[in-house]
Amino acid sequence: MKVGFVGAGKVGCSLGMLFATTQHNLVGFYSRTSNSAEEAADFTKSKHFQNLETLIEESDTVFITVPDDAIASVWSQLKHMSIAGKMICHCSGSLSSEIFRDIEETGAYGFSVHPLLAVSDRYHSYQELPKALFTIEGNADHIDNIKSLLDGSNLKYAIIDGDVKTRYHGAAVLCSNLVVALVKAAEDELRICGFSKEQAREAIAPLLLGNVNKVLSVGTTDALTGPIERNDVGTVEKHLQTFDGIDMEIYKVLSRKTVDIAKEKHPECEYSELELLLNN
Repeated sequence: MKVGFVGAGKVGCSLGMLFATTQHNLVGFYSRTSNSAEEAADFTKSKHFQNLETLIEESDTVFITVPDDAIASVWSQLKHMSIAGKMICHCSGSLSSEIFRDIEETGAYGFSVHPLLAVSDRYHSYQELPKALFTIEGNADHIDNIKSLLDGSNLKYAIIDGDVKTRYHGAAVLCSNLVVALVKAAEDELRICGFSKEQAREAIAPLLLGNVNKVLSVGTTDALTGPIERNDVGTVEKHLQTFDGIDMEIYKVLSRKTVDIAKEKHPECEYSELELLLNN
């Protein structure tokens, strides 16, 4: 299966390099910015296309790896080309294959193929991609073609429904981007306590890494510790009296979710007083 990429940013370059090194099936890159496509082609030892239609002709599968708000525009060009029988994929986490409007009329097959990974670098992230879980959504009759493509690079994947794509993407944001905000809130509170930026990071590191490793090892319920799990209403009340602004709101919202976990871990305990405090 010959694979071509429209868009030569971080995701396109990384996924293209992975296909090139594991399956040697990469055709090359086309990009509105010619320099980026040329750089990606040089890096992956593939072709740089100055004409979009030529890339389409030489590819069996086309990945549209442009920003989300540009996918529809690229598709509006592709749909008028000879794409019958080809697999058309995008890598957006939030958009489904429904963005390929009227694709049935073209004879092509549409998919979203998304890696659950923060792809941060054009030239190194391809080494991290095998650690990620990919989600596939799209044409049910030809989805085995995409599964085979990922199998060829030893990638893990799960099939999801297009109707849950937004919720799925939101879940990914919760455990990645919003964790950054949560750590920043902790850093800000420690800075108020007199910690330097470096001291705050040093203090947070073992707590954060230890907790993540514990969660991944035993699951969220068994990993839970702290004042909410102990039903320590007094300590939680003092925290709420100390924090203010958005950090207090973060604390309250996440604490309400933590109570749910604590109740699952200790069904014999009564958490109503704590729930009342957090809901005020």
